[in-house]
Amino acid sequence: MLSFPPIPEVPAAQRGGGEVRLDYADICQDGRVMATALPRGIGSVVWRGILAEHPLARIQPSPMMMLPLLTKLYLDAGPQRITLDRPVKAHGGFELASTVDASGATERILANMWVELTGTRGLIYLPAADDAPVVSIGRVYAEHVFTRPFAPPDQRRVTRLDIDGMPEVPERVQAWRPPETLLELPAGARALDDQLVDDPVEIQFGLHHTDSNQHVNSLVYPRLFEDVALRRIAAHGRSTRVLARQVEVAYRKPCFAGDAIRVATRAFELDGDVGAVGAFFAPGQPDRPHCCVRMLLSP
Repeated sequence: MLSFPPIPEVPAAQRGGGEVRLDYADICQDGRVMATALPRGIGSVVWRGILAEHPLARIQPSPMMMLPLLTKLYLDAGPQRITLDRPVKAHGGFELASTVDASGATERILANMWVELTGTRGLIYLPAADDAPVVSIGRVYAEHVFTRPFAPPDQRRVTRLDIDGMPEVPERVQAWRPPETLLELPAGARALDDQLVDDPVEIQFGLHHTDSNQHVNSLVYPRLFEDVALRRIAAHGRSTRVLARQVEVAYRKPCFAGDAIRVATRAFELDGDVGAVGAFFAPGQPDRPHCCVRMLLSP
């Protein structure tokens, strides 16, 4: 099991639920939900649900506007097979927090969001029985850091919130994990590689990798990483008939259409499953990863 942050208790105004629209491409051939489909619940329940009436929704566009940008994503997809004939539902919440430096001064303001998703056990093309059980299909935890993305570089860091109806600094303090910590093997894992191995394929990002945030979409990285991990696993003679079930992603710097990127991975085994840790980096800059990933894949 990879790490997954504990879900805090929050007031009812910071919790909610709703239906999540999944498509056939979100389900693999045996009925399990793709890990990268789970964040749809964050959009449906948190961004377009709970936060629609929150003071955060009243941030006015300006060159100095503050935005919560995704910095870490934790995906935990379950083994259950579901049908899309019945609604997929999600319940979750959000909480603001901060991190502090060694002196105790506020260093970052965070917006943490999470959802747990359920579906009806069954298979595509076969009608679910009337008494088919509702089962857990996965959970997501997304950590965001407030920043001023359009401000000059020396004014982008946010250590105080200036939003009506919100405290300047959230009461909850949490530890900060640098992205590079995901390059460590999980506890109990047996390494298949002694170190990170460069994938021979250089990735060329195009417009189809991007979204309306003007850079490569955050879910492109785990999807591409799964392809690279499968190549690394196959190099060790292991079966690639596996599916990403647990994924941790830490984002440090965005990529853009036209960028060339390489991925380095290190494969491991853990409790009968296979996995990989690795990083996306610009050619010639292996010490400054754009994104780090840790992934566990199960048959």
